[in-house]
Amino acid sequence: MGKRTSYTGRRNPQFVTVRRGGTLDDPQHRLLAAWAADCAEHVLDYFDSQYSDDDRPRRAIEQARAWSRGEISMIQAREAAYAAHDAAKAATGAAREAARAAGHAVATAHMADHELGAAAYAIRAVRAASPAGTREEAGRSECQWQRERLPEAIRALVLSDENLRNHKFWSLFKC
Repeated sequence: MGKRTSYTGRRNPQFVTVRRGGTLDDPQHRLLAAWAADCAEHVLDYFDSQYSDDDRPRRAIEQARAWSRGEISMIQAREAAYAAHDAAKAATGAAREAARAAGHAVATAHMADHELGAAAYAIRAVRAASPAGTREEAGRSECQWQRERLPEAIRALVLSDENLRNHKFWSLFKC
């Protein structure tokens, strides 16, 4: 085995796998994808209720779970991410945000830091589906739901990422 080097790219090395010079191990990476799939699945009905004939976001979530179990390749997961994002382009409102959440969930296989994209777009889906005047509270409730489902092995990692990148994600992780 070759000498390991420190990661020198622009991504947080905590979300770069060990084999690429980061500090993320495979079990954590797989947990991140599974948790991201949970976040996306929680809001999938917003998409399914409007676009019942389009299974691309549902398939993306299934592929995220399959990747987290080691059943498919990263390339297969990436293709599912592209498909879910294409579904999002054709959708509107909460359905669009839910499809984006699914795309980011499965993209976590390719780049682990997509886990926050799945969570953030799920929060946006809930907010978009909520009546005016209740959107902020609905978003906070969704954020709390997500945190309650964080596996202990990745809890500190995800919460730290939320804190570091909250500004990038529309300050949605204040729950």
